[in-house]
Amino acid sequence: MTASVIENLKVVIVGLGLIGGSIARGLVAKQTGARVVAVGRNEAILQKALDDGAISSYSTDITQACKDADLVVIAVPSLTVKHILKELQPVLASHTVVTDAASVKGEVIESVTEVFGCVPENFVPGHPIAGSEHSGYSASSADLFEHKKVILTPLENTRQSAHELVQNFWELLGAQVISMSVKHHDEVLAATSHLPHLLAFALVDTLSRQGESEEIFRYAAGGFRDFTRIASSDPQMWHDIFMANGDATITVLDEYIEGLYRMRTAIKDKNSDELMSTFIRAKKSRDIFLEMFSAKRK
Repeated sequence: MTASVIENLKVVIVGLGLIGGSIARGLVAKQTGARVVAVGRNEAILQKALDDGAISSYSTDITQACKDADLVVIAVPSLTVKHILKELQPVLASHTVVTDAASVKGEVIESVTEVFGCVPENFVPGHPIAGSEHSGYSASSADLFEHKKVILTPLENTRQSAHELVQNFWELLGAQVISMSVKHHDEVLAATSHLPHLLAFALVDTLSRQGESEEIFRYAAGGFRDFTRIASSDPQMWHDIFMANGDATITVLDEYIEGLYRMRTAIKDKNSDELMSTFIRAKKSRDIFLEMFSAKRK
């Protein structure tokens, strides 16, 4: 994908955290020629990005920054999107394409509909499946989206040219773009991303409440560190995700609880066959996943 797709366009990034900062750095690294304007509340971070050369300019006023914008990327937590849309609505030009990076699409669609009365044809919901247990602009990276997936959830009325611009934008940053329905997105992410984070948070919290938690953590091996790494993720972001995607998460969580209970029963009853078949089945599934992941990166 060549940089010409957004050359000379005014791209406004609302929210200069891990995702927004990585978008800005990526656009510079790809030498797109786009004019990148950042919007945020922390002027020190905005100035740091300007000093880094990651952005062309910045503003703490979204209405000022988004005037005559060609593409606006909303990179804030799910429950903050509605507030941003309310500020954006009065100044949004008919030619301006808007996309977002929130992890829960159903909540975003509800917010857009509430603010605009409908989902505008130039709004393209999106979600980059990329991140880190670290957060903030300081954790951002120009190559964060390389070989990662970005899911777009366009609606029936989404303008084709808007969809193509957003798809080309993410492909330029190195991502593989796929499309699916809003409902399917939220169900898939509840199972593959939201539930694992919930489990990591719950395990660390459970162990930390035990009387000898320091000793437990002191002797924890690499498996504990690897499994709980994502419990270092931004609490505010994950709070918003579970508040916004609770129903889908509870559905898959209930299935997981049933699986845990089967394992508990097998251990209690010393059911060797049940334990071994579960472990073998899980290992095979995990190995298939790793093979698929390795093949897609080649």
